Amino acid sequence: MSEENIVEKVLNSTVSEKQLNRKEHVMDMTEGNSLKLIMKFSIPLLIGNLFQQVYSVVDSVVVGRHLGANALGGVGSVGMISFLFFSLCSGMASGIGVVIAKYFGAKRDDLVRKAIANSIYVILGVGLLMSVLGVCLTGPLIRLMNTPAETVPYAYTYMKITCAFTVAVAVYNGISSILRALGDSRTPLIFLMIASVINAVLDIIFVVYLDMGVAGAAYATVFSQIVSGIGSIIYAVKTNSYFKIRREDFRVDHSILKADFKIGLPMAVQTSMISISCSLLQALINGYGPAVMAAYTATGKVEGIVFQPFSSLGLALSTFAGQNIGAGQYDRIKKAVWQAECITIGLSAVLFAAILLFRENIIHFFVTDQEVIRLGAKGMVISGSMYVALGTIYTLRGALNGMGDVVFSMINGFLEVGGRVVFALFLMYALDMGFWGIWYTNIFTWIVIALTAAVRLIVYLKKAQRNTNQM
Repeated sequence: MSEENIVEKVLNSTVSEKQLNRKEHVMDMTEGNSLKLIMKFSIPLLIGNLFQQVYSVVDSVVVGRHLGANALGGVGSVGMISFLFFSLCSGMASGIGVVIAKYFGAKRDDLVRKAIANSIYVILGVGLLMSVLGVCLTGPLIRLMNTPAETVPYAYTYMKITCAFTVAVAVYNGISSILRALGDSRTPLIFLMIASVINAVLDIIFVVYLDMGVAGAAYATVFSQIVSGIGSIIYAVKTNSYFKIRREDFRVDHSILKADFKIGLPMAVQTSMISISCSLLQALINGYGPAVMAAYTATGKVEGIVFQPFSSLGLALSTFAGQNIGAGQYDRIKKAVWQAECITIGLSAVLFAAILLFRENIIHFFVTDQEVIRLGAKGMVISGSMYVALGTIYTLRGALNGMGDVVFSMINGFLEVGGRVVFALFLMYALDMGFWGIWYTNIFTWIVIALTAAVRLIVYLKKAQRNTNQM
């Protein structure tokens, strides 16, 4: 029986199994004020996402200031390639979360426990596969990226170490996605904060005092990820009723696994396509030398922090939509999306104003080279002008992913690649904009995807609600 049929059957029948007592470590988002629920859920996510960015920012600051622009450029040049392997894991984890959120919203606690147990096979399998592939493909991918010779040793070392432990990323993403599906955004936050502190301390010890170079930064990040993953699992098992899994729950359930892959694979493709498209742009940037590479890396790190409010709203909407579509409450989803979009517009204006005022100071935080600061500051202004489009993507994509819209996941992925390739070639070569065309390529791609997401959300909700009314 398919996952959709299970949910439909639940919505039209009584629950045979006595439901678990829903304790404080979960949040039922099918009832109550939608805006209040989303904000309550997204604030811990925002704090957690900001702490997660501390991983890469601390690495960049320590590497850039202690080892120089070549080392920073090398680490930055493989960031998106490494993310390609991480994104496949996070995409599958998001698919698992959508399935569990639907069961939770439909009040099928027996299926929630089974889905959690079966997710272990998916998470570990995908994580181990990505670890092996990441290590084996490190050298060929770095050569493919047109990485300058002076930055290759740094890029190779950093990528080899981080990719080897992709399974740790998979475990953390998996447990976090499951907890968010149940409405718990606090537990991942707690362990991200702990891990971020560990990462910062180890960065300084390994790179500055033990002089381990970029390998030290990589090992600091890896160890922090392992701590956050293991800590989250232990805490969840001890505090969350849904993790009191019985032996029979571990039996392979083909309908659940099929649902995980049906939703997870398109979402994995979506996130991997984003990584591939960004890697293509990085390959073009690499051809302009270490200074431009360092500037692009620095602006990317800043944007990674700036975008976190949007990402948090998107993740909150994903859980909200997943639970409410399981309960058949489409009007609540529409209202929540509109409320989140209003927040996105306001945040975009505030963040762009901050970029205009402090752009050079922000880049100076990463590097001291005046040419890199000049390039990075201008690049930030270009990107900041369209934060509203990027924020809209996170908001609408979160809602669509939460409802399990695999069609948009695929469309989004191919638009990322196609848009960035077409715009980059046209702007850089046809209009002779040089490396500045990369920054403009990003904002034009964001606009196209945001508009596509808006149209798809309207169509999907109307179709889903019409199907429900005909049942």
